[in-house]
Amino acid sequence: MSYMVTIEPTGEQIEVEEGQTILDAALRQGVWLPFACGHGTCATCKCQVLEGDVDVGAASPFALMDMEKDEGKILACCAIPESDLVIEADIDVDPDFAGHPVEDFDAEVTDIINLSPTIKGVHFRLDRDMAFQAGQYINLIIPGVEGSRAFSIANTPSQADTLELHVRLVPGGAGTTWLHNQLKVGDTLTISGPYGQFFTRKSDDKDVIFIAGGSGLSSPQSMVLDLLEEGDSRQIYLFQGARNISELYNREIFETLEQQHSNFHYIPALNAPEPDDQWQGFTGFVHDAVNARFDGKFEGHKAYLCGPPPMIDAAISTLMQGRLFERDIHMERFVTAADGAEEQQRSALFKRI
Repeated sequence: MSYMVTIEPTGEQIEVEEGQTILDAALRQGVWLPFACGHGTCATCKCQVLEGDVDVGAASPFALMDMEKDEGKILACCAIPESDLVIEADIDVDPDFAGHPVEDFDAEVTDIINLSPTIKGVHFRLDRDMAFQAGQYINLIIPGVEGSRAFSIANTPSQADTLELHVRLVPGGAGTTWLHNQLKVGDTLTISGPYGQFFTRKSDDKDVIFIAGGSGLSSPQSMVLDLLEEGDSRQIYLFQGARNISELYNREIFETLEQQHSNFHYIPALNAPEPDDQWQGFTGFVHDAVNARFDGKFEGHKAYLCGPPPMIDAAISTLMQGRLFERDIHMERFVTAADGAEEQQRSALFKRI
């Protein structure tokens, strides 16, 4: 059994299978709805039911209050139709968003690389091509781990039949511990994707600033490689933050790219270099490196931030003090799930973060 859901104000219709959430059905049919966390806690996907019956599912009472339920509000990531529906959503699709449908794939592990003491690069071959935008992510099903884990795609969309993930080991994290200690070349896992609203706005001609911390380098790596691959003529800056040299992974890739492309600039920053590092570059936090490079003035740029929440918050503060505001700042926060596994909280809307 399935139900038809009409989404206003666009009038788009999706078919939702019994037991399937509205958001999952929409993404798999290439219909965009605003969302972030995907599991009922952030309220980004809140919609109004205009007609029909629906099970609100496991929505957090903080994200969907009882009063709102009585008014017919739902969270699309949790809500399961019980009849044909008409819903109203706050839809504001970015013109640069491609809207590739979410699909399921079998992914065979082809290589596992130690990128740093805490981060592994895991490479997969997909059973068929996956269309995605640089900066988006996938959900990975891990054996013996409840639910799925989200990881950003580090390779470019032109490598459509491959997948590169950067997996940071979280102490006590069920998912990342399994991936670090048990995953081996030749294993096949199930992934779904692409997901997310973190992508390069290619129609905007402003110069681009990427700020990355930890395994948050994955999305900017994909975005930078994609722009350079396409011959983008804008000035492109990548600021990579790490504690010390051992954690500053893929440095050689970006130093080579800087030599090959006059419009690409790579600025690494270490906030706690070891004496043996003999570090000659910027010492301090990555947002301080950004501020120093631009002398605190960021007007005329687009900024893309990817990394842990403290880094994101510090970078936002720095950019806004330098006159760069909401419309030109896009971000991806990497947070730890409740069970200690690494998961990413994503937001399509600046104001929701």
